[in-house]
Amino acid sequence: MKELLFFSYPSCTSCRKTKKWLTSNQVTFQERHIFRAGPTPDELKKILTLTTEGLDEILATRSETFKRLNINMDEMSLSNVLQLLASEPKLLRRPIITDGEKLIIGHNADALKNLLHSKQDTRMNLCLSY
Repeated sequence: MKELLFFSYPSCTSCRKTKKWLTSNQVTFQERHIFRAGPTPDELKKILTLTTEGLDEILATRSETFKRLNINMDEMSLSNVLQLLASEPKLLRRPIITDGEKLIIGHNADALKNLLHSKQDTRMNLCLSY
């Protein structure tokens, strides 16, 4: 079972709710401050492969940074978008939670429960296979 990677920001209400949920359900996770140790371009590329809506799912279009930059990401190459997001993590919605196979953006208790249950099912299947 892969450990959850949890990109958060301490002042973010959704991040605090998600962290509280993970902790109260004894879910182990590696927390990274999204502005100090944000996702690398390679991690962002992997995150994008896990989305259902592509860039729209992870992009914080209402953020001041997005408005200030006034850029059209549709005109940028993927590598340039990944570099921009890595250098300007305020462009990302938060929190971002992934185990490398599944992705949750924002606080979503139902998705967290589903992720936890799928992890428990995987552990149970591993135990039964021995």
